Amino acid sequence: MMKVSKTLNKSPGGNVSGSWLILAVVRALVVILCVMTAVFFIIRIVPGDPAKMILGEYSTPEAIQNMRHTLGLDLPLWEQFFRFVKTLFTQGDTGNSIISGTSTRALIAERAPVTLLLIGMACVLAVVVALLLAVFAATHKDRLADHLIRVIPTITLGMPVFWVGLLLILLFSVRLHWFPVGGIGEGWTGTLYSLTLPAITVAFSQIPTLVRSLRAQMLEVLESDFVVTLKAAGIPSRVVLFKHVLRNSALPTLMLLGVNISYLIGGTLVVEQVFGIKGIGSLLFSSIAKRDFPVIQGIALYCAISVVIISLLIEIISWWLDPRTRGKQ
Repeated sequence: MMKVSKTLNKSPGGNVSGSWLILAVVRALVVILCVMTAVFFIIRIVPGDPAKMILGEYSTPEAIQNMRHTLGLDLPLWEQFFRFVKTLFTQGDTGNSIISGTSTRALIAERAPVTLLLIGMACVLAVVVALLLAVFAATHKDRLADHLIRVIPTITLGMPVFWVGLLLILLFSVRLHWFPVGGIGEGWTGTLYSLTLPAITVAFSQIPTLVRSLRAQMLEVLESDFVVTLKAAGIPSRVVLFKHVLRNSALPTLMLLGVNISYLIGGTLVVEQVFGIKGIGSLLFSSIAKRDFPVIQGIALYCAISVVIISLLIEIISWWLDPRTRGKQ
Protein backbone atom coordinates (compact mmCIF):
# COMPACT_ATOMS: atom_id res chain seq x y z
CA MET A 1 0.00 0.00 0.00
CA MET A 2 2.84 2.38 0.80
CA LYS A 3 4.42 1.73 -2.59
CA VAL A 4 1.13 2.35 -4.37
CA SER A 5 0.57 5.65 -2.53
CA LYS A 6 4.11 6.80 -3.33
CA THR A 7 3.56 5.92 -6.97
CA LEU A 8 0.32 7.92 -7.05
CA ASN A 9 1.96 10.91 -5.39
CA LYS A 10 4.75 10.85 -7.98
CA SER A 11 2.44 10.35 -10.95
CA PRO A 12 2.76 12.89 -13.76
CA GLY A 13 -0.97 13.68 -13.56
CA GLY A 14 -0.69 14.65 -9.89
CA ASN A 15 2.31 16.89 -10.54
CA VAL A 16 0.62 18.47 -13.53
CA SER A 17 -2.63 19.04 -11.64
CA GLY A 18 -0.84 20.65 -8.71
CA SER A 19 1.29 22.90 -10.89
CA TRP A 20 -1.74 23.82 -13.01
CA LEU A 21 -3.73 24.87 -9.95
CA ILE A 22 -0.85 27.00 -8.65
CA LEU A 23 -0.41 28.58 -12.09
CA ALA A 24 -4.15 29.35 -12.31
CA VAL A 25 -4.11 31.05 -8.90
CA VAL A 26 -0.99 33.04 -9.83
CA ARG A 27 -2.65 34.17 -13.08
CA ALA A 28 -5.70 35.29 -11.13
CA LEU A 29 -3.56 37.30 -8.71
CA VAL A 30 -1.66 38.94 -11.58
CA VAL A 31 -4.93 39.95 -13.23
CA ILE A 32 -6.20 41.44 -9.96
CA LEU A 33 -2.96 43.42 -9.49
CA CYS A 34 -3.16 44.73 -13.07
CA VAL A 35 -6.78 45.76 -12.59
CA MET A 36 -5.92 47.44 -9.29
CA THR A 37 -3.17 49.49 -10.96
CA ALA A 38 -5.28 50.33 -14.02
CA VAL A 39 -8.26 51.41 -11.92
CA PHE A 40 -6.14 53.81 -9.87
CA PHE A 41 -4.48 55.58 -12.80
CA ILE A 42 -7.28 55.54 -15.39
CA ILE A 43 -9.82 57.16 -13.08
CA ARG A 44 -7.45 60.09 -12.59
CA ILE A 45 -7.40 60.77 -16.34
CA VAL A 46 -11.14 61.52 -16.27
CA PRO A 47 -11.72 65.31 -16.34
CA GLY A 48 -13.10 66.88 -13.18
CA ASP A 49 -11.87 67.93 -9.74
CA PRO A 50 -13.43 66.21 -6.69
CA ALA A 51 -12.56 69.22 -4.52
CA LYS A 52 -14.55 71.52 -6.81
CA MET A 53 -17.43 69.02 -6.83
CA ILE A 54 -17.55 69.12 -3.03
CA LEU A 55 -17.20 72.90 -2.58
CA GLY A 56 -19.39 73.92 -5.48
CA GLU A 57 -18.97 75.92 -8.67
CA TYR A 58 -18.38 79.29 -7.00
CA SER A 59 -15.67 78.20 -4.56
CA THR A 60 -12.44 80.17 -4.37
CA PRO A 61 -9.11 78.78 -5.63
CA GLU A 62 -7.73 78.91 -2.08
CA ALA A 63 -10.61 76.81 -0.74
CA ILE A 64 -10.20 74.31 -3.57
CA GLN A 65 -6.46 74.03 -2.87
CA ASN A 66 -7.10 73.48 0.85
CA MET A 67 -9.67 70.79 0.08
CA ARG A 68 -7.28 69.05 -2.32
CA HIS A 69 -4.67 69.08 0.43
CA THR A 70 -7.17 67.63 2.92
CA LEU A 71 -8.10 64.86 0.50
CA GLY A 72 -4.48 64.14 -0.38
CA LEU A 73 -5.04 64.94 -4.06
CA ASP A 74 -2.11 67.37 -4.18
CA LEU A 75 0.39 64.58 -3.48
CA PRO A 76 2.44 63.01 -6.29
CA LEU A 77 0.69 60.14 -8.06
CA TRP A 78 3.17 57.55 -6.81
CA GLU A 79 2.53 58.58 -3.21
CA GLN A 80 -1.24 58.50 -3.74
CA PHE A 81 -0.86 55.02 -5.26
CA PHE A 82 1.23 53.87 -2.30
CA ARG A 83 -1.47 55.06 0.11
CA PHE A 84 -4.11 53.36 -2.02
CA VAL A 85 -2.29 50.01 -1.97
CA LYS A 86 -1.54 50.30 1.76
CA THR A 87 -5.18 51.01 2.63
CA LEU A 88 -6.33 48.17 0.37
CA PHE A 89 -4.08 45.54 1.94
CA THR A 90 -4.37 46.70 5.56
CA GLN A 91 -8.09 47.50 5.67
CA GLY A 92 -9.48 45.62 2.67
CA ASP A 93 -10.88 48.92 1.48
CA THR A 94 -10.09 51.70 -0.99
CA GLY A 95 -10.63 54.45 1.58
CA ASN A 96 -13.53 56.68 2.56
CA SER A 97 -15.88 58.34 0.13
CA ILE A 98 -14.75 61.85 -0.76
CA ILE A 99 -18.36 63.08 -0.81
CA SER A 100 -19.95 61.39 2.22
CA GLY A 101 -16.88 60.35 4.23
CA THR A 102 -18.33 56.84 4.63
CA SER A 103 -16.17 53.77 4.15
CA THR A 104 -16.25 52.46 0.59
CA ARG A 105 -16.65 48.92 1.88
CA ALA A 106 -19.73 49.95 3.90
CA LEU A 107 -21.29 51.71 0.91
CA ILE A 108 -20.76 48.71 -1.36
CA ALA A 109 -21.95 46.23 1.27
CA GLU A 110 -25.17 48.23 1.64
CA ARG A 111 -25.94 48.05 -2.08
CA ALA A 112 -24.47 44.61 -2.88
CA PRO A 113 -27.40 42.32 -1.84
CA VAL A 114 -29.77 43.75 -4.46
CA THR A 115 -27.13 43.55 -7.20
CA LEU A 116 -26.13 39.99 -6.28
CA LEU A 117 -29.78 38.90 -6.24
CA LEU A 118 -30.31 40.46 -9.67
CA ILE A 119 -27.21 38.73 -11.06
CA GLY A 120 -28.33 35.40 -9.61
CA MET A 121 -31.83 35.71 -11.07
CA ALA A 122 -30.40 36.68 -14.47
CA CYS A 123 -28.02 33.68 -14.46
CA VAL A 124 -30.82 31.26 -13.58
CA LEU A 125 -33.14 32.68 -16.26
CA ALA A 126 -30.39 32.65 -18.90
CA VAL A 127 -29.38 29.04 -18.16
CA VAL A 128 -32.96 27.71 -17.99
CA VAL A 129 -34.15 29.44 -21.18
CA ALA A 130 -30.95 28.58 -23.07
CA LEU A 131 -31.23 24.95 -21.97
CA LEU A 132 -34.84 24.63 -23.15
CA LEU A 133 -34.20 26.34 -26.49
CA ALA A 134 -30.96 24.44 -27.18
CA VAL A 135 -32.51 21.04 -26.39
CA PHE A 136 -35.52 21.77 -28.58
CA ALA A 137 -33.33 23.03 -31.44
CA ALA A 138 -30.92 20.07 -31.26
CA THR A 139 -33.75 17.51 -31.23
CA HIS A 140 -35.47 19.26 -34.19
CA LYS A 141 -32.39 19.82 -36.33
CA ASP A 142 -32.94 21.65 -39.66
CA ARG A 143 -36.65 22.08 -39.00
CA LEU A 144 -38.49 25.39 -38.81
CA ALA A 145 -38.19 25.59 -35.00
CA ASP A 146 -34.44 25.00 -35.21
CA HIS A 147 -33.99 27.75 -37.79
CA LEU A 148 -36.05 30.21 -35.76
CA ILE A 149 -34.14 29.45 -32.56
CA ARG A 150 -30.85 29.98 -34.39
CA VAL A 151 -31.82 33.14 -36.29
CA ILE A 152 -33.79 35.12 -33.68
CA PRO A 153 -31.11 35.02 -30.91
CA THR A 154 -28.49 36.04 -33.51
CA ILE A 155 -30.51 39.14 -34.37
CA THR A 156 -30.80 40.10 -30.71
CA LEU A 157 -27.01 40.00 -30.21
CA GLY A 158 -26.67 43.52 -31.63
CA MET A 159 -29.20 45.07 -29.25
CA PRO A 160 -27.68 47.15 -26.39
CA VAL A 161 -28.85 45.97 -22.99
CA PHE A 162 -30.16 49.41 -21.95
CA TRP A 163 -32.23 49.63 -25.14
CA VAL A 164 -33.71 46.18 -24.47
CA GLY A 165 -34.57 47.35 -20.95
CA LEU A 166 -36.37 50.43 -22.26
CA LEU A 167 -38.36 48.34 -24.75
CA LEU A 168 -39.39 45.88 -22.04
CA ILE A 169 -40.46 48.76 -19.79
CA LEU A 170 -42.61 50.24 -22.56
CA LEU A 171 -44.23 46.87 -23.31
CA PHE A 172 -44.64 45.13 -19.96
CA SER A 173 -44.78 48.12 -17.59
CA VAL A 174 -46.33 51.02 -19.49
CA ARG A 175 -48.72 49.16 -21.80
CA LEU A 176 -49.50 45.83 -20.11
CA HIS A 177 -48.91 46.92 -16.48
CA TRP A 178 -47.47 43.51 -15.60
CA PHE A 179 -44.37 44.81 -13.83
CA PRO A 180 -43.42 48.07 -12.08
CA VAL A 181 -41.53 50.65 -14.10
CA GLY A 182 -38.66 50.69 -11.62
CA GLY A 183 -37.57 50.63 -8.00
CA ILE A 184 -37.62 47.83 -5.44
CA GLY A 185 -40.75 46.41 -3.81
CA GLU A 186 -41.19 45.66 -0.11
CA GLY A 187 -40.40 42.24 1.35
CA TRP A 188 -38.99 39.22 -0.46
CA THR A 189 -42.02 38.80 -2.71
CA GLY A 190 -42.03 42.45 -3.71
CA THR A 191 -38.28 42.43 -4.30
CA LEU A 192 -38.36 39.33 -6.52
CA TYR A 193 -41.36 40.69 -8.42
CA SER A 194 -39.74 44.08 -9.07
CA LEU A 195 -36.43 42.46 -10.12
CA THR A 196 -38.04 40.05 -12.60
CA LEU A 197 -38.08 42.43 -15.56
CA PRO A 198 -34.50 43.69 -14.95
CA ALA A 199 -33.35 40.06 -14.65
CA ILE A 200 -35.02 39.22 -17.97
CA THR A 201 -33.24 42.21 -19.50
CA VAL A 202 -29.82 41.07 -18.28
CA ALA A 203 -30.46 37.42 -19.24
CA PHE A 204 -31.54 38.57 -22.70
CA SER A 205 -27.94 39.46 -23.55
CA GLN A 206 -26.57 36.06 -22.48
CA ILE A 207 -29.14 33.66 -23.95
CA PRO A 208 -28.08 33.81 -27.66
CA THR A 209 -24.46 32.74 -27.12
CA LEU A 210 -25.43 30.05 -24.62
CA VAL A 211 -28.05 28.61 -27.00
CA ARG A 212 -25.65 28.45 -29.93
CA SER A 213 -22.90 26.86 -27.85
CA LEU A 214 -25.11 24.24 -26.19
CA ARG A 215 -26.91 23.37 -29.42
CA ALA A 216 -23.63 22.83 -31.29
CA GLN A 217 -22.22 20.66 -28.50
CA MET A 218 -25.41 18.59 -28.27
CA LEU A 219 -25.45 17.94 -32.02
CA GLU A 220 -21.83 16.81 -31.84
CA VAL A 221 -22.55 14.44 -28.96
CA LEU A 222 -25.75 13.11 -30.60
CA GLU A 223 -23.68 12.00 -33.61
CA SER A 224 -21.00 10.28 -31.50
CA ASP A 225 -20.55 6.51 -31.46
CA PHE A 226 -21.49 5.94 -27.82
CA VAL A 227 -24.89 7.62 -28.31
CA VAL A 228 -25.58 5.42 -31.35
CA THR A 229 -24.65 2.39 -29.26
CA LEU A 230 -26.96 3.44 -26.41
CA LYS A 231 -29.87 3.90 -28.81
CA ALA A 232 -29.15 0.53 -30.44
CA ALA A 233 -29.23 -1.09 -27.00
CA GLY A 234 -32.83 0.02 -26.61
CA ILE A 235 -32.31 2.75 -24.02
CA PRO A 236 -35.13 5.33 -24.23
CA SER A 237 -34.26 8.47 -26.17
CA ARG A 238 -35.23 10.73 -23.26
CA VAL A 239 -32.79 8.93 -20.95
CA VAL A 240 -30.02 9.15 -23.54
CA LEU A 241 -30.71 12.84 -24.10
CA PHE A 242 -30.81 14.05 -20.51
CA LYS A 243 -28.50 11.58 -18.81
CA HIS A 244 -25.74 11.27 -21.39
CA VAL A 245 -25.97 13.86 -24.18
CA LEU A 246 -26.81 16.87 -22.04
CA ARG A 247 -24.26 15.94 -19.39
CA ASN A 248 -21.44 15.71 -21.95
CA SER A 249 -22.53 18.91 -23.71
CA ALA A 250 -22.94 21.18 -20.70
CA LEU A 251 -19.25 21.65 -19.85
CA PRO A 252 -18.27 23.94 -22.78
CA THR A 253 -21.39 26.02 -22.16
CA LEU A 254 -20.42 26.32 -18.50
CA MET A 255 -17.01 27.58 -19.58
CA LEU A 256 -18.67 30.08 -21.91
CA LEU A 257 -20.86 31.34 -19.07
CA GLY A 258 -17.73 31.83 -16.98
CA VAL A 259 -16.11 33.85 -19.76
CA ASN A 260 -19.24 35.99 -20.16
CA ILE A 261 -19.68 36.63 -16.43
CA SER A 262 -17.89 39.98 -16.76
CA TYR A 263 -20.36 41.09 -19.45
CA LEU A 264 -23.22 39.91 -17.26
CA ILE A 265 -22.00 41.95 -14.29
CA GLY A 266 -21.43 45.00 -16.49
CA GLY A 267 -24.88 44.63 -18.01
CA THR A 268 -26.41 44.36 -14.55
CA LEU A 269 -24.85 47.66 -13.46
CA VAL A 270 -26.28 49.41 -16.54
CA VAL A 271 -29.72 47.81 -16.14
CA GLU A 272 -29.89 49.00 -12.53
CA GLN A 273 -29.61 52.56 -13.78
CA VAL A 274 -32.33 52.00 -16.40
CA PHE A 275 -34.80 50.57 -13.87
CA GLY A 276 -33.90 52.94 -11.03
CA ILE A 277 -32.64 50.15 -8.77
CA LYS A 278 -30.47 51.34 -5.88
CA GLY A 279 -27.71 48.79 -6.25
CA ILE A 280 -24.01 48.95 -6.99
CA GLY A 281 -24.72 50.23 -10.52
CA SER A 282 -26.52 53.36 -9.36
CA LEU A 283 -23.78 53.94 -6.77
CA LEU A 284 -21.14 53.66 -9.50
CA PHE A 285 -22.83 56.14 -11.85
CA SER A 286 -23.44 58.69 -9.09
CA SER A 287 -19.82 58.33 -7.94
CA ILE A 288 -18.56 58.89 -11.49
CA ALA A 289 -20.68 62.04 -11.75
CA LYS A 290 -19.23 63.35 -8.48
CA ARG A 291 -15.65 62.16 -9.20
CA ASP A 292 -15.67 60.12 -5.99
CA PHE A 293 -12.39 58.29 -6.64
CA PRO A 294 -12.36 55.85 -3.69
CA VAL A 295 -15.89 54.57 -4.39
CA ILE A 296 -15.23 54.17 -8.13
CA GLN A 297 -12.00 52.33 -7.41
CA GLY A 298 -13.67 50.11 -4.83
CA ILE A 299 -16.56 49.10 -7.12
CA ALA A 300 -14.28 48.45 -10.08
CA LEU A 301 -11.85 46.47 -7.97
CA TYR A 302 -14.47 44.35 -6.20
CA CYS A 303 -16.21 43.60 -9.51
CA ALA A 304 -12.91 42.61 -11.08
CA ILE A 305 -12.02 40.36 -8.15
CA SER A 306 -15.47 38.73 -8.35
CA VAL A 307 -15.05 38.06 -12.09
CA VAL A 308 -11.58 36.59 -11.60
CA ILE A 309 -12.67 34.36 -8.70
CA ILE A 310 -15.76 33.10 -10.54
CA SER A 311 -13.73 32.39 -13.68
CA LEU A 312 -11.13 30.54 -11.62
CA LEU A 313 -13.79 28.45 -9.88
CA ILE A 314 -15.45 27.52 -13.19
CA GLU A 315 -12.06 26.60 -14.63
CA ILE A 316 -11.35 24.36 -11.62
CA ILE A 317 -14.83 22.79 -11.78
CA SER A 318 -14.48 22.05 -15.49
CA TRP A 319 -11.02 20.55 -14.91
CA TRP A 320 -12.47 18.37 -12.16
CA LEU A 321 -15.53 17.27 -14.14
CA ASP A 322 -13.73 16.49 -17.39
CA PRO A 323 -10.89 13.96 -16.92
CA ARG A 324 -9.73 14.54 -20.52
CA THR A 325 -8.41 18.00 -19.64
CA ARG A 326 -6.38 16.95 -16.62
CA GLY A 327 -3.36 15.81 -18.49
CA LYS A 328 -3.44 18.82 -20.84
CA GLN A 329 -3.35 21.63 -18.30
